[in-house]
Amino acid sequence: MFRNHLRLAWRGLLKRKGYSALNIFGLAIGITCCLLIFHYVAFERSYDTFQPNAKRIVRVRLDNYQQGKLAWQSATSYPAIAPTMKKEFPEVEQFGRLIDADLLLTNPEKNVKFNELKGYYADPSMIGMLDVRLLKGNPATALDGPDKIMLSQSMARKYFGDQDPLGKHLRAQGDGVTENYEVTGVFKDYPVNSHLILNHLVSYSTLGKILRAQGDSSNPTEMAWGWYDYYDYIQLKPGADYKALEAKLPAFCNRHINNDEWRIKNNVHSELYLIPLSDIHLYSNYNQEAEVNGNGKAVGFLFLIAFLIISIAWINYTNLATARSLERAREVGLRKVLGAVRADLIIQFLAESLLLNTLALALAAIAAELVAPAFNTLIGSDAGPFHLPLDYTLGFAAIFLLGSLLSGIYPAFILSGYHPITVLKGLFKNSTRGLILRKSLIIGQFAVSVILITGTILVYQQVQYMRHQQLGANINQTLVLGGASSIQQDSVYKTIFQPFKNTLLQQSGIQSVTASSNVMGQEIYWTNGINRIGANTKTAVTLYILGIDYDFIPSYSLKLAAGRNFSQQFPTDAKAALLNEKAATLLGFASTADALQGKIKWGGDTLHIVGVLADYHQQGLRNAINPMLILPRPENRNYYSIKFTSDNPHETIATVKKAWDHYFPQDPFNYYFLDENFNQQYKADTRFGTVFGLFSTLAIIIACFGLLGLSAYNVLQRTREIGIRKVLGATEQSLVFLLSKEFLWLVLLSLVIAIPLSWYVMYSWLQDYAYRITIQWWVFALGGSLALAIALLTVGLQAFRASLANPIKSLRTE
Repeated sequence: MFRNHLRLAWRGLLKRKGYSALNIFGLAIGITCCLLIFHYVAFERSYDTFQPNAKRIVRVRLDNYQQGKLAWQSATSYPAIAPTMKKEFPEVEQFGRLIDADLLLTNPEKNVKFNELKGYYADPSMIGMLDVRLLKGNPATALDGPDKIMLSQSMARKYFGDQDPLGKHLRAQGDGVTENYEVTGVFKDYPVNSHLILNHLVSYSTLGKILRAQGDSSNPTEMAWGWYDYYDYIQLKPGADYKALEAKLPAFCNRHINNDEWRIKNNVHSELYLIPLSDIHLYSNYNQEAEVNGNGKAVGFLFLIAFLIISIAWINYTNLATARSLERAREVGLRKVLGAVRADLIIQFLAESLLLNTLALALAAIAAELVAPAFNTLIGSDAGPFHLPLDYTLGFAAIFLLGSLLSGIYPAFILSGYHPITVLKGLFKNSTRGLILRKSLIIGQFAVSVILITGTILVYQQVQYMRHQQLGANINQTLVLGGASSIQQDSVYKTIFQPFKNTLLQQSGIQSVTASSNVMGQEIYWTNGINRIGANTKTAVTLYILGIDYDFIPSYSLKLAAGRNFSQQFPTDAKAALLNEKAATLLGFASTADALQGKIKWGGDTLHIVGVLADYHQQGLRNAINPMLILPRPENRNYYSIKFTSDNPHETIATVKKAWDHYFPQDPFNYYFLDENFNQQYKADTRFGTVFGLFSTLAIIIACFGLLGLSAYNVLQRTREIGIRKVLGATEQSLVFLLSKEFLWLVLLSLVIAIPLSWYVMYSWLQDYAYRITIQWWVFALGGSLALAIALLTVGLQAFRASLANPIKSLRTE
């Protein structure tokens, strides 16, 4: 029986080829979009789930309050936290810590050297906690003891080629020392769907050894409650609830952190929170994240768009099926006279819906497979070939079956409920109830389309605003070099850097050379609590510290709001400081001029303020400007900024490299252009805007398919009326208006609904940006006008074709 229903459904589709093609194509586009978004969302939500104990691992977050206000939130915390939690809380099974291990690694035998920035000093327990899979070496001893390093498979190949690296040594330069590290393990390249990029791991005890060699006997890697550059991970015992453990942390903080005399005196306190490992990628965007994480809100928004697009496609099917009720009424009447019961007819119409949806699904699956690589490139995803995990496959299957059923069940019940006598006598008319439903669905479709159009415009505006807003600093024509790590002694460094700088300044096209601890576009990790001397003793604030040489401020065209720059002409500038305007305000100075008379306490030093910089954007406009302390550090070698005027950047690079290879032969030559690197901060926002615009366009196209089908059917039903009106003298313009006005009123009504919803959604989205556009009324006017114009074009073309038809022919056939 069911096969018979399918055969009849297939014949029906072939009989009405235009109607079938319109529905299948619209549904295929909607399902393709849905599949691609599911593919992306599944990948984004898969981060760190490959780890067997992911559900039992959490990372500690540190929140700092000053004078009762939240000052900052950090993904890193103190190294003493994790071991102390292990001692005090029985639900903690084990712990592990990571801290950045940025090294210049060299294999002297092969003369291979690279700056490696994606590695960590790690506790031995992190091998198991992070599911680091060793291909060579013993996991029990690979990080046990100092001067040991584990390499990823790719990194081992980079340094040793086809040789077995186990037991061999690499020279490591960083953190002020030069060491030889033994390669004790090679691990499988770490999965891309992790919140960490792991290229190398150095034994945690190595860092303690380095600090002791530098004269620090306080064992800070184990005992420090103030050095918050460590990622602390906690693995709970089976059955333990991390929320229950988190509830114990306020008392823990009061016992170990907030009872410090300095904190009490300066009204500073900290709070600790736990975030599950699998939530870090999408829901942790705090200071000092290991990598740039995703955006859970954006992923959820795309998930919603997927449902909206496929819903629009199913609404089209429902609309077109109910609109064709007059055409199929006689078929239903004849089949009922011949003995068909209503249940059979419902099954028949549902079979048609299922067949049509299945054909669309088959096309969509092929399209998704073909389009997935380009889609991944567009959104900057590493998701790989099209693939849905089992849970997403089952979820999509349930949605597909439910949508197919719901989109087909209403037309099935409407069509199967006709009375045969009424239909065959020609007394049947479309019900008002069905007409109201179709109009409601059209309004809903275009309301969604308007929301997507205005959303696309506002996302584009925000991205352009961030890219073109004045930063307060000149980042154009700037070549940035990674600093020289191989020279450890400051006295030796000075004798090399100054000739290097002078050599470059003698070259035509090079305007200035300056050194600093950070450059624009980077998050500053160097922070400290600062007290203003002579003011309220409870004014300790956290300032972000930047070390610069004497040429940094003029090179970047930074403006002084008051005072002067550092200068070699003032020997006392060794104990001088600059503040930015935000720091001066935070420290309680009445004005920038008032700050020039002030002094501050930094660690054990008293610094006198010689100038106040006008606020500038160290990072992109998504982030607020931080209060900054700028210190004179001419010996700094983290980054060199080279300002050039040449129109040939490749020639400038070649000139700089030649000088670099002469003065720093032990260091690799790494460079980038600052403006390009700075704008990388907006890449995710730009891609989100592109994806938003793409799916908005597809949603409007699908909505127009439905409008096209409905308007065509409306024209077909009114063929006799059009013919009579033309005979009586109606013009083409009046007929176009007559046939279009009903649909255009529906679109106008959708604007009334969409505009406030669109404003609310986009206003909420913009709150994530520290610096953002103001939503203007014309955006909604433009979005509404575009939707109205598209609808007018779609309906108007059908109406215009109908108005040109020969009235004699239409009246004769009717």
